[in-house]
Amino acid sequence: SPPLLSGALTVSTQNEKLWAYASYLYDALGQRTRLRELGTYENKTFTEDVLLLYREATMYDINEQNRTCKKRPLKVDFQPLGIPKNASLLGQAVLGSSSGPGEGLLVNTWTGDLPDKAGKFMSTVTEFGCIPVSTVYHTDQFGWVVTRL
Repeated sequence: SPPLLSGALTVSTQNEKLWAYASYLYDALGQRTRLRELGTYENKTFTEDVLLLYREATMYDINEQNRTCKKRPLKVDFQPLGIPKNASLLGQAVLGSSSGPGEGLLVNTWTGDLPDKAGKFMSTVTEFGCIPVSTVYHTDQFGWVVTRL
């Protein structure tokens, strides 16, 4: 995946416990991510605005309404976006039209195991640039989780 990426995504779960829309800024070089989310979890609405600084093991929880910022420890390692080396290529497709040059988007779909045997995943990325398009994975807590960028 590109070292710098920005955009928006949606997340929804099979058991309907979680739905979220988020905008993101991703910096693999500096190992940092900013997420602004709006969603529902177990029928309760939430908003989140967090800055994750992995090298410093620090998370900032930002509340623009109250004009506050809480510094908290970040207890997870940075996970770069991308397809794991042990993933298997499921197939290649063109999104959109392939009738004329440049009219479609060539994508690859990969499948594999989540880290620590936590479940399975299937991820679609662009052929050129490895930019994420969608990811589906399965966990015991949520069932199937769909992320679309």
